[in-house]
Amino acid sequence: MQLKLHCVTIEDMVPEDHFLRKLAAAINFSFIYDTVSSLYCENNGRPGIDPVVLVKYLLVGFLYGIESERRIEQEITVNMAYRWFLGLDMDDRVPDHSTISQLRRRKFNGTDLFKELFAHVLRLCVEAGLVSGKLLLTDSTHVKANATKMAKVTVEIEQDMTEYFERLDAYEAEERERLGMPGITRDPPKPKKTKQTVSVSDPEAGWMNRPNKPEGFHYLSHQTIDAQNGIIVDVAVTAGNTSDNMPYLEQIGRCEDALDAMDIEVEAVSVDSAYDTALIHKEMETREITIYTPKKETSDSSKVEYRRESFAYDQETDEFICPNGEILKLRGLQRSESGVFREYRSDLKRCKHCKDCNKCLAPSQKSRRIQVNIFQEIVDKHHMADGSEEYAAALRQRQILCEGTFASQKEHHNLRRLFRRGLEAAEDHCLLSAIAINLKRLVKCMG
Repeated sequence: MQLKLHCVTIEDMVPEDHFLRKLAAAINFSFIYDTVSSLYCENNGRPGIDPVVLVKYLLVGFLYGIESERRIEQEITVNMAYRWFLGLDMDDRVPDHSTISQLRRRKFNGTDLFKELFAHVLRLCVEAGLVSGKLLLTDSTHVKANATKMAKVTVEIEQDMTEYFERLDAYEAEERERLGMPGITRDPPKPKKTKQTVSVSDPEAGWMNRPNKPEGFHYLSHQTIDAQNGIIVDVAVTAGNTSDNMPYLEQIGRCEDALDAMDIEVEAVSVDSAYDTALIHKEMETREITIYTPKKETSDSSKVEYRRESFAYDQETDEFICPNGEILKLRGLQRSESGVFREYRSDLKRCKHCKDCNKCLAPSQKSRRIQVNIFQEIVDKHHMADGSEEYAAALRQRQILCEGTFASQKEHHNLRRLFRRGLEAAEDHCLLSAIAINLKRLVKCMG
């Protein structure tokens, strides 16, 4: 058998138009050295793996949908383009997958390495003119946790007082002061304790049980996308049993801060009906951001004949008038998880002797009451745009870009499931998936 001797370099093996060549030209990863400099000692111990090599190693997995670090090592070993991207020659040894795994778990645990990488890529997208801030689109998707459905326990957990509830507290106090009526208010509600299903192996994952969704332990990846070119501008990760609207105010705050630092103003947002809450409408009004969202479907479980719409409202006196002419006066404030409400109640004695009592009151009620969210006027004003051309376009863009991006990430960029456990690991995973999408769109738009 005759052997041939070929004189080639790794440069010869990678096509000039290869995606990784374009990516290397678009982004300089050397900023990573400054980000992780505090984690390395310059004059002690054995030489460590270059942190840029580590980041590129992981990016190869998320760019090409290679889920396990063992398989990433195998693919880099035989793929010349991957080797070139990492700066490895044909005879260089590829870092062992177990070493990469331990570095992620030990050295970079608790750091903001992947947040810094995400922010750096976003900045490049802004500089390339790919982000406008004219319309931001937000949605969430479930990511399967590395936790079996069989190993679970039921525990009592105190509700986490997120920024969402803190803002409700502040607005409730403001409304109390505005009304200035003795005895009209109550103390803010104490955090509720609820029973939840918790994983034994990953307690930070959440048990998800939603219609048309897989049941089990999941995390939620909440992403905000700029509508101009589909660039992801924010990623938040929560347990799978978290309501979509809970982290939204923090999300939009981060988006404003990040884009404002690059002289971009957030003008409008589009979200689905899960975000149609009075508090979110109020915050968007305060921030002067237009919001497009479908009305959340509500069901009236009342079985009485006289419904809410049967009562007339007198704006001048701030009173409701029942069909028989009786007055429902403002009696106090009521607070629930969904908002702060003004409560209007009728006189108990008059209701008791009313000829239409059975048409108006349920058996458990002694007087009629009507609750109105303190921000209802703002909600109604925003929904006046429902059905307009701008409204339909914004909802259509949200559906196409958010759902399309999630579908692409699940199919090609490792967003179906997690291998590591814990909220921090889940956040790193979702950030890397988002970074992969942004890099591909950056390279595509740059030609």
